[in-house]
Formats: sequence, structure tokens, C-alpha cells
Amino acid sequence: MDKKLLNILVCPLCKGPLVYLDEAQELVCRADRLAFPIRGDIPVMLEDEARKLAADEYGQAAVGQLVPRSPAPGMISPTGRPATF
Repeated sequence: MDKKLLNILVCPLCKGPLVYLDEAQELVCRADRLAFPIRGDIPVMLEDEARKLAADEYGQAAVGQLVPRSPAPGMISPTGRPATF
């Protein structure tokens, strides 16, 4: 997967960060609990093509490789402060 592309991709629904799971070939949005497939090195960022994460899979996405990128404008961290990545 192209690192430059991973740096600019966000969830198409919430515009939040994605977790890249290399072995599963998926980009996961933890906020929406969706896994977007990667087919032939091309991310399929369509809600209809995304797989809903099961409750037991949700925690597994946290161990994936986080996709580094700048936070979206106005994004707030869980502490209530502006997000910094």
C-alpha cells in the first residue's frame, strides 16, 4: 500500500483517522466500526463495500499500524483538548 496515499485517506463518513491492517488488507475506522477493503492496492472507500466490525474485532483494530496524518480542523481529543497527532 502506498504510504503517501495512506497519509491523506480518511474515513469517508466521519472524516476520522484510519488504521491500516496489512494482513487483512483493510483500512479500519474505529469511530464508525467499519473496515474498508483494499483490492489490488486500491482502497475501496465506499460505505456499501465496507464490512461492519464485530464487537470482538473492534479492539483488534487498535493494534494495527496507525496511519500518520494531520488531524482534521476542529478535531477534539478524548480529553477535550484540540487533537494533536
